[in-house]
Amino acid sequence: MTRTATLAAPAKEDWRWFDAAPLDELAAAPRQSLPDIASLWLDLPGPRLLFHDGVFIDGASRPGPLRIAAAPTAPRPTPYSRSDTAPAQAGYVLTLEPNAALEGPIQVIHATSGGVAYLSNQLVMMRDAVASLVETHVGPGWSNADLRVDLHDGARLMRAVRARKDGGAHIDYCTASVAGAASFTSTALVTGCRTARIEAQIVLTGAGAYGEAGGALLTRASERADAATVIDHAMPEGTSRQLWRAVATDTSMASMAARAAVRRHAQKADGEQSLRGLLLKRTATVNLKPELEIFADDVKCAHGATVGELDARALFYLRSRGISEARAKALLTHAFVADALDRIGDAAVRAAFAADADAWLETAL
Repeated sequence: MTRTATLAAPAKEDWRWFDAAPLDELAAAPRQSLPDIASLWLDLPGPRLLFHDGVFIDGASRPGPLRIAAAPTAPRPTPYSRSDTAPAQAGYVLTLEPNAALEGPIQVIHATSGGVAYLSNQLVMMRDAVASLVETHVGPGWSNADLRVDLHDGARLMRAVRARKDGGAHIDYCTASVAGAASFTSTALVTGCRTARIEAQIVLTGAGAYGEAGGALLTRASERADAATVIDHAMPEGTSRQLWRAVATDTSMASMAARAAVRRHAQKADGEQSLRGLLLKRTATVNLKPELEIFADDVKCAHGATVGELDARALFYLRSRGISEARAKALLTHAFVADALDRIGDAAVRAAFAADADAWLETAL
């Protein structure tokens, strides 16, 4: 029996900018051909995992120490209820022992050729373990990704997510618990999504913990993309950074909401938010919502939000040096986006994300 999806209106303020209209159509769409998957792997050592329409492809993967298992969690409820029952999720479960370090990043490709696919992953990193994670989402379907992260004292995880959906949809939800002196950083790049949402809930549960969430949303035509991140300072001396950049053109919309919450006993917290939007055409829209919720009195927190167009004086300067208008706009826009992507620690991963952004700029400008 074929089941249809019924999507309700958003019940939360954080979801007010998300566009759910295309989801029913995408969930019912037939499978299509996928782009060349082999070209998406970065030439780096480390585990490689390929999921095709939510199914793990063993022959095209090399899991190494990772364990492929049934979903560790049920699908997360959202303000958008579905009348059909989500299929069983698949994903990876990784536990790193104390002081463990993988050779190269964990690379995960989630290819969705049509319909809707779910992917649920779980990482547990013991004391002083170190790892990096690169997730790539491609294809015209709707992908629903859920990641649960548990970092013990001194553990460090660097996460990079790129959504290149070719007209599909992507919803990405990450929860992270960061213990004392541990570090969690997450950088996302969104391009080509008909509708997309990047969401993170990071709790600094130990003294001296570090949490970071940010990235770049690039939208064109009638696309919609939004990001909503919350970093909760639950213990003293925590540090958080939320740095987002958005570029919108045509009639598209990019929206970013970032909140830092400092509990009463979380003294000496250091939180910073930087949200900036760039309009390539005045018919586009960028929404920004920085938010500080502070109950402690010994903190250092700041936020900033700006939306504007390319600097006319900078464009004139470049044009006066013989650079074409299109090239001048591309250079300035690349520098704007690089502000967020440069926070990716691995040079090869950073270069791949920059190449994706440049490819988008070539068609958007």
